[in-house]
Amino acid sequence: QVQVIESGGGLVQAGGSLRLSCTSAGRALSRYAMGWFRQAPEKEREFVGAINRSGSTYYADSVKGRFTISRDNGKNTVTLQMTSLKPEDTAVYYCAARAGAGLGYGRTDYDYWGQGTQVTVSS
Repeated sequence: QVQVIESGGGLVQAGGSLRLSCTSAGRALSRYAMGWFRQAPEKEREFVGAINRSGSTYYADSVKGRFTISRDNGKNTVTLQMTSLKPEDTAVYYCAARAGAGLGYGRTDYDYWGQGTQVTVSS
């Protein structure tokens, strides 16, 4: 079992940057592929991006070129660096761990979820 813990949300102006971090209690994140998802009010939770155990990444088209996912196994962290933020990026952001092989792109591909952290981008 692993407990996933996000941090780093907040309020930022459009065009600004924000960095979210994910760490764990229990098993180390290095054992898992990791994904980031977000959920805006009254919308479905959507895939943002993912990183596999060897560091390969994949992003949703809506964030490609603006968001970067990285991992530091020595520090047991996975980071979502967000730049050029837009009001439509406002959502609760979730970090999730996938026990299976390879990257996951959907909610059901992930086994362990954090509690979420709010990101608000003002116009």
